[in-house]
Amino acid sequence: MIAQCCTEKHCENCGKAFEAPCTLKKQLIEAFNQLGIDDMEEVTDLYALHGAYINLQYTLPGGQKIKFWDDDRVYLGNQIGKKNSDRHYGLTADENYLLVCEYGKNGADAQIIVFKKRNECI
Repeated sequence: MIAQCCTEKHCENCGKAFEAPCTLKKQLIEAFNQLGIDDMEEVTDLYALHGAYINLQYTLPGGQKIKFWDDDRVYLGNQIGKKNSDRHYGLTADENYLLVCEYGKNGADAQIIVFKKRNECI
C-alpha cells in the first residue's frame, strides 16, 4: 500500500476519482520543489515508507512532544541532503499533508520546517 489515496478510488478532499497512483507522486514531488527551501536539493523521486520508520517525534515550543503520522500507514517520502551541511531534510506526504523536517544523524534533533495541508486534488 502506497499512501492511502493510492489504494482508494476517490479523493477525500473533493471526491474526484483518482486517475493513477503515479499522479499523486508527481504532484507531491512538484509540491515539495515549489516550497522554495533554498538549501534543499531538488526532489526527483519519492518512495513508499512505513509510518513506524519515518514517524519522528518533535518537541513543540511549549515542551509538548508530538508525532504527525500513523505508524501503521505507508507514506511517500525521501531523505534529501541539506546543501553545505551534514544535516538532512526528511520529506513525508500523504494525500492530504506535506511535512519537511530537518535532522542530524539517525534523526537526531528533528525540527519541523514545513507542515501544511494540501489543497490540491488529483
